[in-house]
Amino acid sequence: MSAARIERCIHLIRGQRIMLDADLAPLYGVSTRVLTQAVRRNRERFPGDFLFQLVADEVTILRSQTVISSLGHGGRRYRPYAFTEQGIAMLSSVLRSRRAIRVNVEIMRAFVRLRRIPSGRARPSCNSYTPSGHLVTELRFRNWSKVSNIDVFLLARGLPQ
Repeated sequence: MSAARIERCIHLIRGQRIMLDADLAPLYGVSTRVLTQAVRRNRERFPGDFLFQLVADEVTILRSQTVISSLGHGGRRYRPYAFTEQGIAMLSSVLRSRRAIRVNVEIMRAFVRLRRIPSGRARPSCNSYTPSGHLVTELRFRNWSKVSNIDVFLLARGLPQ
């Protein structure tokens, strides 16, 4: 698996770098159903700062950007799970395979590479205003140019980030 492929699957939602369950499952060589079932069986290993389920507005935005499949075309029937870096690290202990260990190592390296991007590589790309009139400058980073709109959208709606 290439580092670029993994980095393309890392999104910025609620101010956190995450990967969606549907992006992680193929990397681990399992179906999304198997991955989420393993997580549900080991829920105590995945507190809220390791894993969260997207809210309806986030799902709508991701669907409009074709990051996730649409409901009308045989797509998912539930809101996707978002795994933070810590949640992804916990997955190898739940999935228990050699492949899971190798995949986790590569994903952790991708997160480290993204942390090393100097803040100077971020560039203001547009301005948005919250309902109260506060100016929000959206920053776009390499592969997050579309998904970073979610944070501005959520801030404007007053949803948690």
